[in-house]
Amino acid sequence: MISNEAKKEIDFWVSKYPEGRKSSAVMQALTIVQKENGGSLNPDLINEVADYLEMPVISVQEVATFYENYNHKPVGKHVVRFCHNISCMLNGSDELISYLEDKLEVKTGQVSKDGLVSVKKVECLGACVGGPMCQIGDQYYEHLTKEKLDNILEDLT
Repeated sequence: MISNEAKKEIDFWVSKYPEGRKSSAVMQALTIVQKENGGSLNPDLINEVADYLEMPVISVQEVATFYENYNHKPVGKHVVRFCHNISCMLNGSDELISYLEDKLEVKTGQVSKDGLVSVKKVECLGACVGGPMCQIGDQYYEHLTKEKLDNILEDLT
């Protein structure tokens, strides 16, 4: 299930660690496999990563379920990861999340009807000074307002 291309990418990360420390690349391996498989992981993929990195399956499951950047059900082409921790919440993130859900006609944790967007609440994205904020792909969007959110969404294709 892990393609040869993905294995090459994982091997690149494995090579950054000392001999016998393949497990240190588990987060990157999960990210690579998730990206290659439509943005989500399933038990079979987690097992494959465990086998490839010669790790106990439970250890890979612990990583995959602890961090919020791993998805365990299908997601849209774009995942809007909206921070709702205290700094963002105090600056209006909950209202913006509700606005986003209404605008896209999708609830948090679901995929929009057109398959373009998923909305996910996350605890913290480490940009508290820029709250309210969200992440789409590798891009952070800070000091969000409804207008800024509308402009961001218009650019998603």
